[in-house]
Amino acid sequence: MGRFQLICTGDSLMVTVQYNNSYKDDKNEADKSHKHADDIYGKLAEVVCKLKQVGYAPNTSVVLIDVDEDEKKDMVLLHSEKLALCYGLLRSNNGSPIHIIKNLWICEDCHNFMKLESKVFEREIVVRDRTRFHHYRDGLCSCKDYW
Repeated sequence: MGRFQLICTGDSLMVTVQYNNSYKDDKNEADKSHKHADDIYGKLAEVVCKLKQVGYAPNTSVVLIDVDEDEKKDMVLLHSEKLALCYGLLRSNNGSPIHIIKNLWICEDCHNFMKLESKVFEREIVVRDRTRFHHYRDGLCSCKDYW
């Protein structure tokens, strides 16, 4: 299983991915098939580092399987909407809104991540999940935290 580790101190950032060959579960393995995967995961590490500096901590209560806490953090940090957000940050002009569509509900951690990201990076984000549109701007969501 890949281990996603983020170390940020001040202005520096280091990302490491470790692999354990003794066990592999493809459902939880980080998908690196996208041609911009390295850029996306690098941007994710940068975003997580900045958000941690203003108080973000992954909410692992949304992970319902019995694995250790570090693995739960990895799983939460690699949710598809976070990867889509980072792709949008890489590919869009500064200040332009980012639109993400997913076929499942957004989890509490991703919801809070998007709110905080919209404030820190000063970007409008629209996420369409299974039931509604979430418009994030200046650290607030249009659903008023009811979803």
